[in-house]
Amino acid sequence: MSLRLGDPAPNFQAKTTAGDIDFYEYLGNNWGVLFSHPADFTPVCTTELGRTALLKEEFAKRNVKVLAVSVDPLDKHLGWVKDINETQNCSVDFPIIADENRTVANLYGMIHPNASETFTVRSLFIIGPDKKVKLTITYPASTGRNFNEVLRVIDSLQLTANYSVATPANWNSGEDVIVVPAVSTEDAIKKFSKGVKIVKPYLRYTPQPNID
Repeated sequence: MSLRLGDPAPNFQAKTTAGDIDFYEYLGNNWGVLFSHPADFTPVCTTELGRTALLKEEFAKRNVKVLAVSVDPLDKHLGWVKDINETQNCSVDFPIIADENRTVANLYGMIHPNASETFTVRSLFIIGPDKKVKLTITYPASTGRNFNEVLRVIDSLQLTANYSVATPANWNSGEDVIVVPAVSTEDAIKKFSKGVKIVKPYLRYTPQPNID
């Protein structure tokens, strides 16, 4: 299955290191990050889960719940968590899904046969409170993800979901944003009280509207 932006994120029930969950119930009205790992007790995955655990407060202040998924069994996950906590100086308290039957992996298209017939690639999905897919990123097994970029994208998604703006290249929270083409310059001047900088009729900047 190939999920596209705007598609409903498939619901599922699964056993995890935090107990049995229903995905939709776990997310509630929050945003979600679901990301896959090729296997337990592998070096890159260990650093990724550790980094995610260390960013717990950053995810929480954005109302984001995270879940990891691996095709290994639950008992192996539990042993791996001990290693992650020890080597990454963290405390992994988000669920790691035991996907032995590859139910979640197949629902989300996490297995790419040309890369591996059995193991998941590094897929990451950001899911909105409406349970729709807002972003997908796929890395090969050899490349660890940049979780600062994941947070940056979440900031952009949450901002642009509520305001008529887009974020330019390399944007970070606090920087100017772009007025979307659907808003006329006349309306933009009325709408954005902090001011509008007109570079071209189609390229107009305004200070980020959701911060003081």
